Amino acid sequence: MAGDALSDLLKTVRLTGATFFDIEGHDPWAVHSPAPASILPKVLPGADHLISYHVVTAGHCFARIIGDEPIPMEAGEVVVFTRSDPHIMSSHPDLRADPPTTDVLDIATAGRMPFYINCAGGGSRSVRLVCGYLACDALPFNPLLEALPPAIKAGDARSDGGWLGQFIRLAVSEVAEKRAGSETVLTKLSELMFVDVLRRYVESLPPQQTGWLAGLRDPHLGKALALIHDRPAYNWTVEALARESALSRTVLAERFTKIVGMPPMHYLAKWRMQIASQLLSAGNSNVASVAAEIGYESEAAFSRAFKKMIGVPPSAWRLGVRTGAGSGSDEASETEG
Repeated sequence: MAGDALSDLLKTVRLTGATFFDIEGHDPWAVHSPAPASILPKVLPGADHLISYHVVTAGHCFARIIGDEPIPMEAGEVVVFTRSDPHIMSSHPDLRADPPTTDVLDIATAGRMPFYINCAGGGSRSVRLVCGYLACDALPFNPLLEALPPAIKAGDARSDGGWLGQFIRLAVSEVAEKRAGSETVLTKLSELMFVDVLRRYVESLPPQQTGWLAGLRDPHLGKALALIHDRPAYNWTVEALARESALSRTVLAERFTKIVGMPPMHYLAKWRMQIASQLLSAGNSNVASVAAEIGYESEAAFSRAFKKMIGVPPSAWRLGVRTGAGSGSDEASETEG
């Protein structure tokens, strides 16, 4: 059941692949990826969060968030920068790189994927990378992003088994052959690759880890989260969730708050508003129908709760107004719904 909550979240926050690069590096080389604010408007306008990734298909290199320690990378490994912090990929850990000009992004977004970049340093080829960006919604509530570290490294340089190995083979094939539909294949492959990296990260978490992903791994909390995601409009109480999750009311409330980071009813309220924001943004439902779909008995009660938590009324959010989002109270009264 825990996997259902993860899948549901990824659908609700609209995870999507955006841009795909084929990079060949000849020593010495270094490539700088700028801040998300300069990339998002060009690769996926309308999204509010950017994730970047780099898969080493041949050779070796280093990945480094500006100001952090370098991460050594070998063929068969992937690094995902979950916040797309400015970072450098390079042949040596101490190499610097100038941020790319806007012309590079303009050319990339105007052309056909994958975009080939030859980092010619004058020496022999030391690496081949397939890189790209994923975008998703961070507002009003994306517990996954809050649970992830800035960088995740996954894979096994000694083996091409598993999904990452398959991703590399398929990506290399699509890059080389450029068949019809390759852009769609590459973007979907990147989404699947990210999900596999998330699975590997969850499996590697230490027992004492807290956060949303740690909650998914806990059999009882995973059940409670899956129930909330599966039936958000249901009139859940802590007692009902505890009964379905095979825990006492007190134990569920304490464990949920300690590991997930908020009480169960608070999580339910925030998840309802995430669903509501997505439905409103889609523009296919009016405020009253959205209120009913997430479990509110009246449009007025829903509108009050939405504005209290999100910072803007539902009607404003539907029109694309985000000013004030996240500035409202984190609490939304579930007794009104």
